[in-house]
Amino acid sequence: MDILCVVAMGGVGLVVVAMDLTRRINLMRLLPGTLLGMATVNIVLLAYGLLSWEPFRALSTVWKILYALPAAGLLGYWALRFAVFPVMDGHKTGIRLKLMIGGRFLVYRTLWLLVWETAFLLVTFLHPLFAAAPDSVLIVNGVCGGLFVLLSLWNGIVRLFFTSRRLSILRRVLMVVTMWIPVVNLIVLGYACRLARDEYDFALYKRELDSIRPVSQLCATKYPLLLVHGVLFRDLKYFNYWGRISRELLRCGATVFYGNQEAVGTIAYNGDDIHSRVLQILEETGCEKVNIIAHSKGGLDARYAIAAYDMADKVASLTCIGTPHRGCRFVDLAMSLPESFLRLLSRIVDNTYRRLGDENPDFYGAVHQFTTAYAAGFNAETPIPAGVYCQSYATRLKSMFGDSLLGLPYLLIKALEGDNDGLVGVESAKWGEFRGVLASTGRRGVSHGDIIDLKREDYKGFDVTETYVQMIADLKARGGVNAFARCKSYGMPRGAGNRPRIARRCAQGARSG
Repeated sequence: MDILCVVAMGGVGLVVVAMDLTRRINLMRLLPGTLLGMATVNIVLLAYGLLSWEPFRALSTVWKILYALPAAGLLGYWALRFAVFPVMDGHKTGIRLKLMIGGRFLVYRTLWLLVWETAFLLVTFLHPLFAAAPDSVLIVNGVCGGLFVLLSLWNGIVRLFFTSRRLSILRRVLMVVTMWIPVVNLIVLGYACRLARDEYDFALYKRELDSIRPVSQLCATKYPLLLVHGVLFRDLKYFNYWGRISRELLRCGATVFYGNQEAVGTIAYNGDDIHSRVLQILEETGCEKVNIIAHSKGGLDARYAIAAYDMADKVASLTCIGTPHRGCRFVDLAMSLPESFLRLLSRIVDNTYRRLGDENPDFYGAVHQFTTAYAAGFNAETPIPAGVYCQSYATRLKSMFGDSLLGLPYLLIKALEGDNDGLVGVESAKWGEFRGVLASTGRRGVSHGDIIDLKREDYKGFDVTETYVQMIADLKARGGVNAFARCKSYGMPRGAGNRPRIARRCAQGARSG
């Protein structure tokens, strides 16, 4: 009889484990997970109770071990699964996201077990059934259970800390600082778990979107795209100014090139770069025109190139995103700083960017071209060119807490110009056909850096790569079907020191002497 009972118990345990592994049942669900978790946490007390049970005490040592093995095996399997694979949902989201969402699960479920364990211990000390247990058993049970809960909680915290991309450096510092402060640490931990949940949901949404259009030609425009960066950045091979945007556009059928202009060059100097770049692209591809997508100062550089070199017949469209077409009032204020300080700062910046690959950096001249006075004259000299479809987009933050890097500039520009993205006011960004203000549905908004995927983060209510996909799809709808089917190898940005030297004409505009 005993052997049948042992075999039956072992068989049931194996069936339960097999069904969990094949996802027929889920031992991590709330009810079975709580029951098995409580049994695991209080394994010492359960073992003492079993050994104290009269029918079990009558068995020999061998039979005691045989009877205990199925239960111990099931609890051991559950504990291992709980620690290593708490979530097995079948979604192909990658190891990082599985570790992250598993960390969130561990945090919540461990805190849930802690609540039940606290209630159980109160019953243990008050109920006469456990009153006979020696203090040593209760202490050992408490220590073992506490270690299990503590290790499980830290397992979840470490997973979140190292795998969640929405946890910025500042948020990670906040987690470290508050981890020893009661109540506050739970609030911060709950916030981190919410960010992880949002990140995971967004990944599932992107996965579903990718499955809908795996070989989409949604962005296969008639003419190739030329992405033009803003000030203080270069088109580097290993740090793409456009983040994940370029890769998504390529995947959706677009042909992508980069401007490769100077990081702190003046508008005229960079405009010459863009002119040469457009001619090079047309020669390489055999196309008649390009579509320019420009961010920030890149929009001014592109406008100058089109106007100064009469490129209306070579540019099909110009899309400006967060470009200060009417200047920035806070730059007007900055220009009131002592001239000696501005010159010193400019020399430092110029020397730095010269080492990074700029051939003729001019930070002093470039910054002066952001003033409202310069913008007024520039707009008069470079009107919207006939034959080129010109459109613009603006972005805006919803509060100073929307972006840790641009919080203070946001407040200053908010007082001077109203809604802004942390650097450029919404009104200043309007030029050509204004297509609207891009903002998330969450409390953050969209900053000047968010719109180019600067931090490579996903935000609630805003999908930056999908924004560009729809933007380019709209251009395609306006400009006809794809007429360019060459290899997409043109899409790789150049290295910092790899640019060909281009013959440049005399500097114009506000370049300093």
